[in-house]
Amino acid sequence: MQQHLDAIALVVRDYDEAIAYYTHVLSFVLLEDSVLSADKRWVVVAPPGSGNGCKILLAKATNERQLFAVGNQSGGRVFLFLHTDDIERDYQRMKKAGVEFTEEPRQEVYGKVVIFQDLYGNRWDLIQPNYSNSKNQ
Repeated sequence: MQQHLDAIALVVRDYDEAIAYYTHVLSFVLLEDSVLSADKRWVVVAPPGSGNGCKILLAKATNERQLFAVGNQSGGRVFLFLHTDDIERDYQRMKKAGVEFTEEPRQEVYGKVVIFQDLYGNRWDLIQPNYSNSKNQ
């Protein structure tokens, strides 16, 4: 059997606000934006250079329960992990674009990492893996 994780749904307040943030601030690529109904769209973004890797489906909150989850889908823990080939380049670019970092980049056994928050408050790890200690060479 062969399987892979294709996309993760991220609950957002507004489609256009989320698209603008992910494409202009984080430099993600807008892969799809299809209208499904008067109030529902299929919006998919992905990091640059990710190829067939996991994507993010931007899902607009449609009720109070979903609105409550915006920015806190993981209960305050780091929720998403964005790998990079150059953490210093991306850290400086993202900082300049207004991304909120909660710390300075630090070295860990698995590589360099820094935590940031997206426009809704979801916590992300930006990681430059140390591939000599990783199974994903």
